[in-house]
Amino acid sequence: MDYPESIKALIYKQLLHLFHLQEQRLELELKEIKDLVQLHQLKGVPGSLSAIHVLDCIGNHEPINHSAIVDKLNLSKASITKINKKLLALGLINRTQLNDNRKEVYFRLMPLGKQLFEMHRALHEAEEQSFIRFLDSYSDSEHQTILKFFQGVTRYIGER
Repeated sequence: MDYPESIKALIYKQLLHLFHLQEQRLELELKEIKDLVQLHQLKGVPGSLSAIHVLDCIGNHEPINHSAIVDKLNLSKASITKINKKLLALGLINRTQLNDNRKEVYFRLMPLGKQLFEMHRALHEAEEQSFIRFLDSYSDSEHQTILKFFQGVTRYIGER
């Protein structure tokens, strides 16, 4: 059957639309975090989602060094350095050294950083549960196809 517009072109258009929606969702996520911070009357909140994700990475893996954060988030060393300086200045994280290695610096969350980490985690857990409920409407074989598709898209975009 010949379609006026090929299914592949429609898939591409949907992918572009998904990217735009994801960008809007990320902006909404940052707004939700800022709203929670205001509600709880917290001070010293980073203004970017990247900084929130560095905070999240530290919270999930503390104590963690600079190189490990770079590897886990797949961001540049310079970006992580810049973000960590802001997080340190805001009192969200601190720098420590382990007794057996005085040269290497590790990062840990401070109490305010832990609060932001927990807020962010709660938002992500709610989002994950909602998405899992959405996936319930698909069969196991469709789940396999969806997974294969997203793995391929990730590989394709990563190579570009």
